[in-house]
Formats: sequence, C-alpha cells, structure tokens
Amino acid sequence: MQQEVLATIKASGPRRWLGVGMLSVVGGLSIFVALANPPEPQWVLFLLVVGAAAFWLAYRMWSATNEWIELTETELRTGAGHLIANVEDIETVDRGVFAFKPSNGFLVKTRSSARYHWAPGLWWRLGRRTGIGGMTAAAENKFMSEILSAMIASRT
Repeated sequence: MQQEVLATIKASGPRRWLGVGMLSVVGGLSIFVALANPPEPQWVLFLLVVGAAAFWLAYRMWSATNEWIELTETELRTGAGHLIANVEDIETVDRGVFAFKPSNGFLVKTRSSARYHWAPGLWWRLGRRTGIGGMTAAAENKFMSEILSAMIASRT
C-alpha cells in the first residue's frame, strides 16, 4: 500500500544549472591555469586536483539534485525510496537563523544516529543531525518543516 505524500521538495532547474555551472567553471579555470601557464610543479598538481575535484562535485551535485524529498506520515525519504528519517525518530526541527542548516532549509535532529550521507544541494546527514535544503525553494522547505513540526508536536 502506498502512503500519501504530504509534502515534496525538489531542486529548482535554474539553481541546478547555476550551481553546477559555477563548479564547472571553477574546474575548467583551474585546469586551464595549470596547463596554459604552468607555475611550479607543486602548484600545477594542486590546480589539477582542485579542477578534478570541482568537476567531480559538479557531477555529484547534478546527480543528487535530480532526486526529490518526500514527507509521508511515517517517513522522510527521497523519491527513489531511500529512507532519510522515520518521523517517529525525529526529536526536533530547527529552521532558525543560527541553525547549522543548508541554505533555505531546515535541520532535523533524530533520536538515533545513522550513517553519514551527502547529496550535494539536497540533503546531508552527520550522525543524529540531518540538513534538508540547499538548491531547493524556500517555500517548499518551510511548508515541509511546518508540517513536520506539527506532526512532532501532535504526538506529545
């Protein structure tokens, strides 16, 4: 039986293109500087590593932001079905100004720790803390965080 999806967060197209484009430009410029006007050998190596890392991050970001996040009555998951957190395991939802959260997003603190995961531009998890947001619209994030906060408040 499929559960009803209460809220969905998706990365917006223009933000995806802008973020991936900026990382690609950094990668291209780093490699160009390393090869066109080679400085000392250690700097060439450094610039090539930075360029490769920027292209790798651009690829990861493009792949990750192709997904979306869904909230159902029992779980917070990706569109592909990867479980982010069970709603019953969530302690708090923090969308304050000083919270360590993604841009336009919110922070979820769970009761139990989970494996580290990082989907650049969409969500990340470090132990008990999960950040949702990044390249997503602020209105969608606010809507999902308010529903999640109401679900947590209603169970106490």
